Amino acid sequence: MSELRIRAAGPGDLDRVLAFWKVAAEGTSISDDLEGVERLVARDPEALILAEYGGEPVGTVIAGFDGWRCHLYRLAVHPGHRRQGVATALLAAAEERFVRLGGRRADAMVLRRNETAHHAWGAAGYAPEEHWRRWVKPLTG
Repeated sequence: MSELRIRAAGPGDLDRVLAFWKVAAEGTSISDDLEGVERLVARDPEALILAEYGGEPVGTVIAGFDGWRCHLYRLAVHPGHRRQGVATALLAAAEERFVRLGGRRADAMVLRRNETAHHAWGAAGYAPEEHWRRWVKPLTG
């Protein structure tokens, strides 16, 4: 993957990112729309990390830091590019970002039913903390 390019996604990438997620991401999010990702990139221009191969998106991760905790979302790799180091490169970029910002520990949102993701996160050194449960309340009707 010598041509793999890792960079922050900008406003001009967002339509491509949303289309990419429909192919490569497991599940959907309430924020999977142009307004949601525009808000993310406007607030934190380095949070949405994009992997490209030959100019085409092959992976993403959102590396959000709120000043207290480091959160990882939307780690997605195109099915045709899995097991080629894309997720490893994305996570390395995210973790380097967190360290630069003073982060001490990263956590990831991973669907319980996504066994493929469980293996990938485990291989990257992450482990589930079963004693925590995520509580959610949608803020829009």
